Amino acid sequence: RVSPPPGPAGAAAPRRTGGAGSRRAFLGLAAGVAAAAALAGAGGRALRSRFSAAESRAGVTLPPAARPLPAVPAAAEVGVPGVAPFVTANADFYRIDTALVVPQVRAEDWSLRVTGMVDEPFELSFAELLDRELVEADITMTCVSNPVGGDLVGNARWLGVRASDLLDRARPRRGADQLVGRSVDGYTCGFPLGAAYDRPCLVAVGMNGEPLPLRHGFPARLVTPGLFGYVGSTKWLTELEVTTFAAFDQYWVPRGYADRAPVKTMARIDSPRSFERVAAGRAVAGGVAWAQTRGIEAVEISIDGGPFGRTELGAAVSDDSWRQWRHEWDATPGRHTLVVRATDGTGEVQTEERSETLPDGASGWMSLVVTVDPDPSPT
Repeated sequence: RVSPPPGPAGAAAPRRTGGAGSRRAFLGLAAGVAAAAALAGAGGRALRSRFSAAESRAGVTLPPAARPLPAVPAAAEVGVPGVAPFVTANADFYRIDTALVVPQVRAEDWSLRVTGMVDEPFELSFAELLDRELVEADITMTCVSNPVGGDLVGNARWLGVRASDLLDRARPRRGADQLVGRSVDGYTCGFPLGAAYDRPCLVAVGMNGEPLPLRHGFPARLVTPGLFGYVGSTKWLTELEVTTFAAFDQYWVPRGYADRAPVKTMARIDSPRSFERVAAGRAVAGGVAWAQTRGIEAVEISIDGGPFGRTELGAAVSDDSWRQWRHEWDATPGRHTLVVRATDGTGEVQTEERSETLPDGASGWMSLVVTVDPDPSPT
């Protein structure tokens, strides 16, 4: 049994906040019905296939990156139990899409077309894609439906071909300002054409050292740091179309979401959990913060309405990936409120203003309450 997706976030459930408002629920239901109808049409051909692409994936050997990245430094981890690991395992990475059934696309049959407002449209096979220069990038991805404190976010080391390399071959025409990614099931994303050039926007083929998992877009997908997934990260990619925002609205725009959606600066508390009981004494809080393309300069914490103080940060690996943070505090018996906020690499402090996920992502500071038990030791 498959439930309809609540907006771009698909069927995954956030872990720290309650139900969404009726407007979002209505849009989610409408989106689910629309998705089901679309998949029942001609675009659903790949989804109705009875075979599995697992054998094709097992036969793929990915070439190394032209300039492999160094291993993630140990200092990226701050050593707080319960904090999300710096690298999210493929099996644990959130899955967000409109596909009711995971498309089964064999690498041997796959091709990518580059079309639209270009002087030299072309098509290439999976083997031809792998023959191009491959790059690695550590990129945190975030869903627009991630609420404040939610877990629709993950970090991976991606391997792929820069979208700009493919666009340079096609030669976009003057006036083009949008790049549309099309999936084998007809889904579309769309984002500013400039984002294919000013950041490591990848046609990705690898994730954490292996071919893309089937559920994450095998054989190839878009990964665009700094933009929410619904605009810049089409899975099961089959076409890149150069066009304009005036000429085309991607899948979620008519459904109420913004056509441009940069990721907002966000900090999250992973430990302790909301309403957790903590032992009195020296306690440690920790979590992650992200502001893709801008990086994280600082994370601050306030306890019981006191002044914000800086936390200890894990090593910065890239401006496109999250950072862990930790903070030691004196936990006295009773109830305590923890609030966290981040400052991005430009010096801008995360906004306190609270907003819902529709139309362009949630904002606001995460807070939670913990109870500290009295010290049971004898006096």
